[in-house]
Amino acid sequence: MATAERVVLAGIDEAGLGPLLGSLAIGYALLEVPSAEREPWKRLRGTVAKTPGARARLVVADSKLVFQRTARGAERLETTVLAFRAQRGAGGDDPDPARFLFGALAPARTWRALPWKSDLPRLPFAQSADSLELSTALLARALARADIDVLDAGVRVVPAAELNASYDETSNKATSVWTKVVEVLRHAWAARVRAPVRTTVDMLGGRRRYGALVAQALPEASVTLVEESLGRSAYALAARDGSGTMALEFRVQADRRCFEVALASCFAKYARELEMHAFNAYFARLQPGLVPTAGYRGDGSRWLADAHQALARSGLARELIVRAR
Repeated sequence: MATAERVVLAGIDEAGLGPLLGSLAIGYALLEVPSAEREPWKRLRGTVAKTPGARARLVVADSKLVFQRTARGAERLETTVLAFRAQRGAGGDDPDPARFLFGALAPARTWRALPWKSDLPRLPFAQSADSLELSTALLARALARADIDVLDAGVRVVPAAELNASYDETSNKATSVWTKVVEVLRHAWAARVRAPVRTTVDMLGGRRRYGALVAQALPEASVTLVEESLGRSAYALAARDGSGTMALEFRVQADRRCFEVALASCFAKYARELEMHAFNAYFARLQPGLVPTAGYRGDGSRWLADAHQALARSGLARELIVRAR
């Protein structure tokens, strides 16, 4: 039975929507907090900071601020993600990167077919286990003091092959991405039986109207329009069987304004970085000296031109590696 004394904050954000190579990662975070105080940054002050450089053990912010391609940037992102991941009520601390990257929200077939999955590093890989253990313990104490429970946090990874198959089916990139976001949205909706849910999604491209899409995705809910304006689209959802409610909004730059979306952003970015690490390791074995890539359009095209030997040796079809859109 839902209780009015608590609220579930759910955040959803993606990483890797535009690259040429690698997976799309859709991160999510579900936190249960006291309904009278919905601002985790304030409640966790001293342990979790909003900006890098602050005197805090962890940083929860837009992943582009948390992560830079330096040893310190990689360590900072990993500390945030794995320390929060270890707090999950539904999970626990599991160093298996395959289970982390391609977990309950992804069909097993989407990752078993990836030849580079065996090159995923053991976790943690950007810092020592002792350092991470200390950060995890400090976060656990701060969460307990703040009366915040981490219900779940993770990633829905969508490999290039799955994206390409969806593009073939829908003939529309935005529609394909929405179908994947819906899987994560339904996961957040399921939390309504614990407490009222407030879900925030980083705005998906230029779309402003989501009401009909949400109603189609969640037919068991009544959907009421609250607001559709530049930068914010908001809806009130109520389960038809009385099992709970959800306030849902799509916001521009939500990962800079909303703690749970910022945390989801970090999870998505970390998952994509892990996969690209494995991707580069796999193809470097096939072609020694091949310069790694982050997979974005310009450098991805450079990599494809350079990697002709590795691609030929892999025997992989192009649609398993390269995004069609």
